[in-house]
Amino acid sequence: MIWLVPAFLITALLYASVGFGGGSTYTALLALAETDYRILPAISLLCNIIVVTGGVIRFGRAGLLDWKRALPLAMIAAPFAWAGGLTPIKESTFLLLLASSLLIAGAHLLIAKEPLASPSGAPVRKLDMRDILVVIGLGYLSGLVGIGGGIFLAPYLHFTRWGRSQQIAAAASLFILINSISGLIGQSIKLGSAGGFGDLVAYWPLAVAVLVGGQIGSHLGVRILPASVIRRMTGVLILYVSANLFWKIFAG
Repeated sequence: MIWLVPAFLITALLYASVGFGGGSTYTALLALAETDYRILPAISLLCNIIVVTGGVIRFGRAGLLDWKRALPLAMIAAPFAWAGGLTPIKESTFLLLLASSLLIAGAHLLIAKEPLASPSGAPVRKLDMRDILVVIGLGYLSGLVGIGGGIFLAPYLHFTRWGRSQQIAAAASLFILINSISGLIGQSIKLGSAGGFGDLVAYWPLAVAVLVGGQIGSHLGVRILPASVIRRMTGVLILYVSANLFWKIFAG
């Protein structure tokens, strides 16, 4: 687990610099380290919460977080994130869902062009039934496999011209925070009933690592590499893990 500590610190630093948590990358790294699938989502969600809290505060202070529009997205999804975290799941099903979600996320990160967003002064798009269905699905997936959901929500909001890029990043950051908290509650209840909650204690260095990395990235806005390079490097990692998981499922 030693190599996971610097890997989590760097991931937190890079993601926090743009207001995100890094849950999909934490999940990929933990899967690569063959972490017990039963505690993997809880670790990723906890790290998400630690990191993205700084992003929400930073976006809020900068006046970029449209609470009236962003909060309903997160609150609609939150009960389903809790339900996803509470849902018992077999290892084979968990790995298949995780591999599939990582495949989609990795492909998006690797091939997506710079997103389009609503120009300044464009009419505000109201919440509709399509938005509700999307965030419900993302909420449940977030709690179930241990990702904040922001990596899927942000592209959707860009595609539907929900707002400007910084507003979308702020909304996704709030979405990640609330759904990670809700999903972690569900995961904790499930782990407690199965007697596996104590296994999380051994991973405390990862929480410290993301706390340090997240604080540096959030408060200093550090960008060691261009955002496009970070996105593609992360995409390659996630696709590599996804391929390994699919191989484990179908060849094992």
